[in-house]
Amino acid sequence: MTPAQKIGSEQFAVRAARLHANHEELIARPNTIHPEYDSGFFNRYTNPLLTAAHIPLEWRIDFDEVRNPFCMERLGINAVLNSGAIEHDGRFLLVVRVEGYDRKSFFAIAESDSGVDNFRFREEPVIFAENSADETNWYDMRLTRHEDGWIYGTFCVEKKDPDASDSDTSKAVASCGIVRTKDFVTWDRLRDLVTPSAQQRNVVVHPEFVRGKYFFYTRPMEFFMHAGGKGGIGYGFAETMDGAVITEEIVMEERVYHTIKEGKVGPGAPPIKTKSGWLHLAHAVRENADGMRYVLYVFLCDLQEPWRVIARPGGYVLSPRGWERVGDVSDVLFANGAIVRENGDLFFYYASSDTRMHVATTTIDVLVDYALNTPPDAGRTCKCVEQRLELIRRNRAI
Repeated sequence: MTPAQKIGSEQFAVRAARLHANHEELIARPNTIHPEYDSGFFNRYTNPLLTAAHIPLEWRIDFDEVRNPFCMERLGINAVLNSGAIEHDGRFLLVVRVEGYDRKSFFAIAESDSGVDNFRFREEPVIFAENSADETNWYDMRLTRHEDGWIYGTFCVEKKDPDASDSDTSKAVASCGIVRTKDFVTWDRLRDLVTPSAQQRNVVVHPEFVRGKYFFYTRPMEFFMHAGGKGGIGYGFAETMDGAVITEEIVMEERVYHTIKEGKVGPGAPPIKTKSGWLHLAHAVRENADGMRYVLYVFLCDLQEPWRVIARPGGYVLSPRGWERVGDVSDVLFANGAIVRENGDLFFYYASSDTRMHVATTTIDVLVDYALNTPPDAGRTCKCVEQRLELIRRNRAI
């Protein structure tokens, strides 16, 4: 039988049964620690957590034989990426960005008992109200359990730039959308965040009040770069969450020449409170011959003044490895979700190349030790070699 003859030749019921069996096998597949990537501070895993193939078949295929006699995908899924993460009712819960063949992204909830495998999507995607009819795309939700009793989701709301010409179909403007929930069933859409910056992506809500106000981490790249500054991770205060307005943005983590963060730097997951400070997992971008390389790195901030960085280890903790480097946007790791359990175990959820979701695991103690005792970037080749020589000579003495 030729390939052309094979298409559509399988009986509908047989094909449907095979698709469901293969899908169940994929979801139930166990995940194990990858033996080759032993850095001492993160465990990486053999399989991705979620891919386009993990999306429920009912979201993609019309199983009515009359309407869809060839049992084909009607609404395909291109990628599953950039999830917020939280522990809820004792389960690991991810609010995932799902991108269809049509390029539109939406949110969906996947849950697991283990946190490293067997993630299953709920029956239907998440939906909440628009604030305006020109909201074209939503993506990359961060989840913060706040001391005010709500769980906040901050996400990017993208629209066509109203100042762009009719012929320019790629220029966009982005703002920070805000939703809140307590049960992940009912969602309240609040008014979008207002800041001095014309654009906002990667906004994170701090888990606690700071000086009696809501505290935000922002990415005011365009505002500060146009004003002659370096841009980077900013912060600001707001009086309320419904109608949140930040009147002043201050950069706390700048871009730096010839480092992992010379191109862009942005907040990732909400910071984690430790005895030593607020632990941040962020992303950093630099240009290379392939384009833009995104890696993930760590820094630590003061408990009382969360805008003040007190430890900034040099380099990255995670970079794309192996086939993680291949995808829609190659050579990229991006993360906006982490879960810490009561025993100190840390689950860090990241996407590779804007295509699929992964997990890396460690403990708070390990990552705090890494943040406090790993040397900072020395800034120049000569000084960096001196750091390495000191390590070599200490080891030789041992």
